[in-house]
Amino acid sequence: MIDQRKTRELYQRATRVIPYGVSSNFRYWGDDKTLVMQRGQGSHIWDPDGNEYIDYRLGFGPVILGHGHPQVVERVAQAIREGSSLAFTTPLEIQVAERIVSMCPGVEMVRFANSGTEATLHALRLARAYTGRDLIIKFEGHYHGAHDSLLFSTASADPRQLGDHSNPTPLPSSRGIPRAVHETVISLPFNDPELLERTVRGQGHQVAAIILEPLMGNFASLEPTPGYLQLIRRLCDEHGMVMIMDEVKTGFRIAPGGAQEVYGVLPDLATYAKAIANGFPLAAFGGKRKIMQALVPGQVTHVGTYNANITGIAAADATLAILAEGKVYATLRERGEKLKQGISEILTEADLPHQVLGPPAMFGVLLTELDPVRDYRDYTHVNHQLYQRVVYGLIQRGAIPEPDCREPWFLCAAHSQADIDKTLNALADAVNEAKAIPHRKAAY
Repeated sequence: MIDQRKTRELYQRATRVIPYGVSSNFRYWGDDKTLVMQRGQGSHIWDPDGNEYIDYRLGFGPVILGHGHPQVVERVAQAIREGSSLAFTTPLEIQVAERIVSMCPGVEMVRFANSGTEATLHALRLARAYTGRDLIIKFEGHYHGAHDSLLFSTASADPRQLGDHSNPTPLPSSRGIPRAVHETVISLPFNDPELLERTVRGQGHQVAAIILEPLMGNFASLEPTPGYLQLIRRLCDEHGMVMIMDEVKTGFRIAPGGAQEVYGVLPDLATYAKAIANGFPLAAFGGKRKIMQALVPGQVTHVGTYNANITGIAAADATLAILAEGKVYATLRERGEKLKQGISEILTEADLPHQVLGPPAMFGVLLTELDPVRDYRDYTHVNHQLYQRVVYGLIQRGAIPEPDCREPWFLCAAHSQADIDKTLNALADAVNEAKAIPHRKAAY
């Protein structure tokens, strides 16, 4: 066991002044396991005890170049010397907007925010303003931020409480959401074209938007079945609905143009955050000019003191310039494919049925006998308890993915072949150790 005495002491201090010792509930792993981290560099992070970890969480996905990337840090330092908050549009903001428009095939105009939650909130408001409609279609297991309008049937939901597959129930993911909001959400299983078409035929005239993660970044990077995104695009065109592609996780991570480039489907609006600024706070939403121009001052509200904040904009300017060169994606593909293949070989050798899903820059691992996994309801067939024990064993050996199998493994350009080799060696030991403990085969 590694020594974590300082980490545990600091966490106990945190619980006295911060509820549960964290400023985001997703950081809470339990009173005896929640970690405190001191610093990061490249593909590694260190806790207060000096323990070093290969990082596959990467801030939940934003860090695509590596922690403390020198070009990004220097660009931010240079920018903040000239002022931290100017309350006006800046030349750098214009330059970053131009970069996004040039890189993302479905984006003609863009506005900035600070988080993925803000980006989806504003995109949703804009879609409702543009169409004059109230209803929203979302998909089970898709997470679009922490605001009330979309916090239903997310990847934290118990699949057994989502209702009948053909007549699903939008399940709120938090207390405190007004009952009236429930009536504005239609939540459907992903990858079911017949149910989607039937729903749109009956209620499409009342639906402002269909919002989706192009791949399920909060459920092991499960991808759409062939033709499914094209179906959504067609239905939105036929029924006057706005197609919102939530690229908060996939944007600038799986390709320079994100999922739009990979799948060849262009939405009406798209949302971005995470990898746009290599871990600095910045988000954006953008899309077709005719829709974005509906953000008429005094009519449709989009405001924010820290929108296009200097630090985030400067970080994005440096990050996007590097990503646009394309070399980072070659590294992510090479390292990610080797890691995916190695994980699968280890699990096969251990006689553990599994699926390794998604692109190499953000892939998921599910311990399941089900093949294929099609939607979030299939989580009932996943042995998440065994997976969690494997990951905690891996953390003790110096590599740290998210213990919840619904969250992908993230890679950055700083991950080396030595990192991959060390991770796989540690994983083999962690799997053997976890298998020696009696466990249930299914999650529920």
